[in-house]
Amino acid sequence: MIKIILISFLILNFTSSIVYSKNDLYEKIDLFGEVLENIKKDYVDEVDQSKMMDSAINGVLQSLDPYSAYMSPEMFNEMQTDTKGQFGGLGIEIGMEAGVVKVISPIDDTPAANAGIKAGDYIVKIGKEQVQGKSLLEAVKLMRGPVGTSINLTIRRKNVKKPLEFTIVRKVIEVQSVSSKIIGESKNLGYIRLKSFNENSDKQFLKSIKNFEKKSKIKGYVFDLRNNPGGLLTQAINITDFFLNDGEIVSTKGRKVAETRKFFARKGDEIGGKPIVILINNGSASASEIFAGALKDHKRAIILGENSYGKGSVQSVIPLKNGGGMRLTISKYYLPSGKSISDVGVTPDIFVEEEGDDFRINSEKDNQLNYAIKLFSS
Repeated sequence: MIKIILISFLILNFTSSIVYSKNDLYEKIDLFGEVLENIKKDYVDEVDQSKMMDSAINGVLQSLDPYSAYMSPEMFNEMQTDTKGQFGGLGIEIGMEAGVVKVISPIDDTPAANAGIKAGDYIVKIGKEQVQGKSLLEAVKLMRGPVGTSINLTIRRKNVKKPLEFTIVRKVIEVQSVSSKIIGESKNLGYIRLKSFNENSDKQFLKSIKNFEKKSKIKGYVFDLRNNPGGLLTQAINITDFFLNDGEIVSTKGRKVAETRKFFARKGDEIGGKPIVILINNGSASASEIFAGALKDHKRAIILGENSYGKGSVQSVIPLKNGGGMRLTISKYYLPSGKSISDVGVTPDIFVEEEGDDFRINSEKDNQLNYAIKLFSS
């Protein structure tokens, strides 16, 4: 009898919580309508209600995480045509942090990198437009423009008191994702710089490896993922697989079963177990963190540099009925250790900071690369 009463109480309590939840939601919708009506009636200036609703929708999505966002039909169309080279870009990957636009990384040999933009910089002004309060996609739209035109960016940088001004000329960004060379005093180290994970990165990467392996004197490798903002998950898995004989590479977890998956390495190490040092910094994100994190967890590589960015989530672009679209986070990445990359990133085994405002990757003052080379000689 007691069990029946307890079950009845639980069912009644559960049902009442659903009713309360629905009632609470309807009350919030009514409240939202009341706010809109008061704005329409009493606000000092006349407001474009369509734009206001777009902002409200975007506000809902941005409250979830920095990567979810609404795209109006115009912005959605621009995003699709951008890949066809109709717009000029600056060559930076950006994200949101506490409502402020932050540079994840400048891409090598692009206008932004050549101008001196750095990972971790905060963009406070684009032209004459204040960035505070704008969505990530709105900031991207402001930075786009015809090839050959210039744009002024106002930047706030850590440990620099005054804002920095940069004038950058837009161009079509074409990234050659892999470059390689022989380094070290004895010319016996293979150095591969991976700038992004695009459709052909794995083929380019493997080609560089095979060219090095033909040279019998190669005793180890340095893989440079600094300022690599990521790219395709499949490419991160393929390239990581080159250096593992077995074991998990990465897993994704989401609410849907289809978004919860595990990816494993196949047998075969392309370099026969030779030592690897991977360079990362604050601009290493997403696919870069999967590659570095997996090899670290399997103790297959030493990670050197700074803590990575911490972009460990998967976004899907969903078309909407009005011709617009939305970016929505549908799953998160987890390393073989079970740790999430999101907001944490990959911690290096050896912390070596980039030094000075004039620091450039692959320059004579590249203390991180110099440290990596010394590891092989010690």
